[in-house]
Amino acid sequence: MLLIRPPGVYRPQGDTELLVSCVHHERLGRASRVLDLCTGTGAVALAAAGDGARVTAVDLSRRAVATAWLNARLHRSQVRLRRGDLLAPVAERRFDLITANPPYVPAVAPAGGRPGPGLAWDAGPDGRLVLDRICREAPRRLAPGGVLLLVQSSLADVPATLAALGASGLRTAVTARRRQAFGPVMTARAALFERLGLIAPGERHEVLVVVRGVRER
Repeated sequence: MLLIRPPGVYRPQGDTELLVSCVHHERLGRASRVLDLCTGTGAVALAAAGDGARVTAVDLSRRAVATAWLNARLHRSQVRLRRGDLLAPVAERRFDLITANPPYVPAVAPAGGRPGPGLAWDAGPDGRLVLDRICREAPRRLAPGGVLLLVQSSLADVPATLAALGASGLRTAVTARRRQAFGPVMTARAALFERLGLIAPGERHEVLVVVRGVRER
């Protein structure tokens, strides 16, 4: 998919591709209500819209929201864009599918909402600054039978995600995996990851996973 991606907006990568592939396995139609969190360029939102769903996409970054709007226009796709902090812009609405590709890279200090590229990936010392919030907040916004698709790295404690979503009443499973070499950001932090015990000395790969959670009807 051809996408506009200006500096400062997260470039679709392996995690985006993995999440999009999972979206295409969901049964979406014109009645399906989809929420895409941390939308970036809008790639995942556009994939859901292309499958016929009614899509709302949210990002904290003004530049990302503008970029997703341009990409929706480029592809003549109907996506409702909102700027804000995760689920705050959608009030108490319920959705049949919530997707999220949040920041999950462990960092010495979180981006803390400051502008800059780190906002798209920095997620605190354990990589869970945003993941934990999604695990708490998203299940309450799922319609009965609704699905949450959440992509993250193995370095950000996948069992913690499964446990948190299970505690929120979702039936959970890892539905997709992809092993890949570190990109520039992860490579630059490899020494930090080694000190934290997240990787073995010399290891330069991670496993991306998509966690699927289903709210019972």
